[in-house]
Amino acid sequence: MPFFCCDRKRCFRRGSKMKITILGSGTCVPRLERACSALLVEAEGVNILIDCGLGTIHRLLEAGKDPSDIDLLFLTHFHPDHTGELVSLLFSGKYAGKYGRKKSLTLVAGKGLSDFYQGLCGIYGEWVDLSGLLRIKELSLPGDSLWDFNGLKLSFAPACHRPESLAIGVESCGRKMVFTGDTDVCPNLVSFAKGAELFICEAAMPDDMKVPGHLTPSLAGAMAEEAGVRHLVLTHFYPECDEVDMVATAGKTFHGPVTMAEDLMVMDLSSV
Repeated sequence: MPFFCCDRKRCFRRGSKMKITILGSGTCVPRLERACSALLVEAEGVNILIDCGLGTIHRLLEAGKDPSDIDLLFLTHFHPDHTGELVSLLFSGKYAGKYGRKKSLTLVAGKGLSDFYQGLCGIYGEWVDLSGLLRIKELSLPGDSLWDFNGLKLSFAPACHRPESLAIGVESCGRKMVFTGDTDVCPNLVSFAKGAELFICEAAMPDDMKVPGHLTPSLAGAMAEEAGVRHLVLTHFYPECDEVDMVATAGKTFHGPVTMAEDLMVMDLSSV
């Protein structure tokens, strides 16, 4: 897809607002207050859902969006806490009658997406076949590292978690947000996030409970500091994170504003 060059006059007429809603700030641990990983980005009339873990659909409805409103669904990787409601989203899109999907859905992820979807079809068959309304886009980096989707510039970079793991950047009129997905310390994500206004970064466990494949608040802060981002939002919390001051810990390594994500938290990129 072609590179998107922002038209500043168009931005002035339509506004450059990008609305970001945290739908799920939790992990595989079931919690009422924190659904599994999910993030909604609204800009330029486009609705992008990033990840689709357990609880996503109800959080979408609470945020005023129907699953059929989603134009693009990006999966950072294939772990169940990031993909667990994909089947329900596809199933409801086909069989919800007047509430079902009327427009196409683009499903995007890294290496193995086609096999992942075919595996679901092997179990659920026509129930997850949107009858021509589903487009599968399996990313192959570096060739697909930057592309246009309906006026938004989307960018992707490998994350240090699973072989297929990718971070995503969404840019509208020169303003960019980056979501890491699950990752460990990852130098290429520092380069990827350079200049981002909003850096939504996993910090799964407190500093003294670091586990492979995941970050802690001080490590997330250090990456944000090196990248020179404007605002750091921590997310993807195991319950152990409730026992420490995650924001203060991240503040020891990042000297900008730090926010601890909560489900249904809304951020306007024009004012972060």
